[in-house]
Amino acid sequence: MKLSVLANLYGKKSLDETLQILTGLGVHTVELGAGGYPGKAHCNPAELLADEAKYQEFMNTLKKYDVTVCALSAHGNALHPNKALARQYDEDFRNAVLLAEKMGVDTVITFSGCPGDSEGSKYPNWVTCPWPEDFLEILNWQWNEKLIPYWKEAGAFAEAHHVPHIAFEMHPGFCVYNVESLLKLRAAVGPVIGANFDPSHLIWQGVDPVAAIRALAGAIYHVHAKDTKVDHYNTAVNGVLDTKHYSDELHRSWVFRTVGYGNGETYWRDLVSNLRLCGYDRVLSIEHEDSVMTIDEGLKKAINFLTPIIITEEKPTTMSWA
Repeated sequence: MKLSVLANLYGKKSLDETLQILTGLGVHTVELGAGGYPGKAHCNPAELLADEAKYQEFMNTLKKYDVTVCALSAHGNALHPNKALARQYDEDFRNAVLLAEKMGVDTVITFSGCPGDSEGSKYPNWVTCPWPEDFLEILNWQWNEKLIPYWKEAGAFAEAHHVPHIAFEMHPGFCVYNVESLLKLRAAVGPVIGANFDPSHLIWQGVDPVAAIRALAGAIYHVHAKDTKVDHYNTAVNGVLDTKHYSDELHRSWVFRTVGYGNGETYWRDLVSNLRLCGYDRVLSIEHEDSVMTIDEGLKKAINFLTPIIITEEKPTTMSWA
């Protein structure tokens, strides 16, 4: 298993400057934003696919710092009811797949997307309860008319271009937000669909990440190392559903934190160990979204915290004591 960083945290810096920082901290594997919400600051697939000279310059920069790209991230909502937005997110996803094929990268990360409640909707409609029964009608329409058909076609596109892993970040606000919804879509579409396992979005839902890892054994294609701190005082009053801005840390029910500041070493050691037990041995990719710390401090603390925890050597084939 290797330590990686989602490099868009340094989106205001050039790729060269970003890789200089990351390799200076001992990280030689990166996840690059390639469209959608992560942006294209370091990797614009449409440009790189259209201009061979730019592509070679891009690849030479990676080579200069001896950096491997583990995944391209094009998180978006290709099922957005705003057709123009949906087209842009869909285009970003497909260009990321085409660039991944050219680079020999086997994983593209995104969101499942979330449609509206009908063809005439303006905004996504995330259904979280079965009653009144209107909600179940919306949910069935979203899945059967939009979600499954789209990802069957998009999944076939990815496989045709030698990208076997579409890794969905299970994120509230989208149709795939937990283990059950991920496995439901995977069953309908096929094994091209898997998880970008980001525990931060599961923690506040009350999910035990280790239990989720075990339920997803064989279906985890990428892992984000990001923590969440649940504020037990605020949740005791308001529960975990919270629409206050992320900057209102003191009053929110939960906030994203750098690893180690939401949960301790034992928690993360169990998570890493169970990833290995369930057959995952790829990367832990640090995603910095801690509003309490600067980017530099949060990243350094995350690397220092995870370095002794991550299991880097191959799994033993025999038990030395047996």
